[in-house]
Amino acid sequence: MSLILDLTGQVAVVTGGTRGVGAGIARAFLRAGAEVIVCARRPPDEPVAEVGRTARFHPVDLREPAAVREFFARVATDHGRLDCLVNNAGGTPYRLLGESAAERHARVVELNLTAPMTASLAAYEVMRGQPQGGSVIMIGSVSGTRPSPGTAAYGAAKAGLENLARSMAVEWAPLVRVNTLVLGMVRTELSALHYGDEAGVAAVGATVPLGRLAEPAEIGDACVFLASGRAGYVSGASLLVHGGGERPAFLEAATVNRVENVK
Repeated sequence: MSLILDLTGQVAVVTGGTRGVGAGIARAFLRAGAEVIVCARRPPDEPVAEVGRTARFHPVDLREPAAVREFFARVATDHGRLDCLVNNAGGTPYRLLGESAAERHARVVELNLTAPMTASLAAYEVMRGQPQGGSVIMIGSVSGTRPSPGTAAYGAAKAGLENLARSMAVEWAPLVRVNTLVLGMVRTELSALHYGDEAGVAAVGATVPLGRLAEPAEIGDACVFLASGRAGYVSGASLLVHGGGERPAFLEAATVNRVENVK
């Protein structure tokens, strides 16, 4: 039996959907037939498009609650419905905790935890009044599941985001489903800034059990699944999309015969 994910007639909002992972998610929803709205503080360098269809862009600062509420009210007015919100916007610079003031770290938490909560609350006001309800997808990170030196505030925010999603899933059931995608490393147009040239990207990819970084389209496909009726009984879940995670360091450090010493 084939798995057909058809979102024709549905409306999806992807925050931070103008580039990188967000654009990959937006394109996946376009391929599935949904009407897609992407939002960010600045417009994309070029329209986000796929299969002859283009996502609509609206500027909004997700850290401004009034602007966020106005944005979702406009989506409801313009499109008559809202079926899915993907909270993708976020990020952080590399910054050791002791090298910056608490206020700088707090802004990272604001962008990666408080802003998704603000957007989700505004989306919920639309979805709760719809017979079909809706779906909220949080874009989490493996940084929220392990120590995250250099990005500690980001990791803490992502850990909080996953927990927030579980609570939302309970409070907003049965009309609104809420899930989290826990991402590993993804190859985007910014990969060179983090990992260097192609050799560097390949070397980093080799640390992943599947041997490579994820592609934005693969993250998008996972989002489409969670938004679809095929995931109709999936709520409060965390779906790991990280290529198997990270190879345990002890496997590289060990010098003894691994077969004989495994108990």
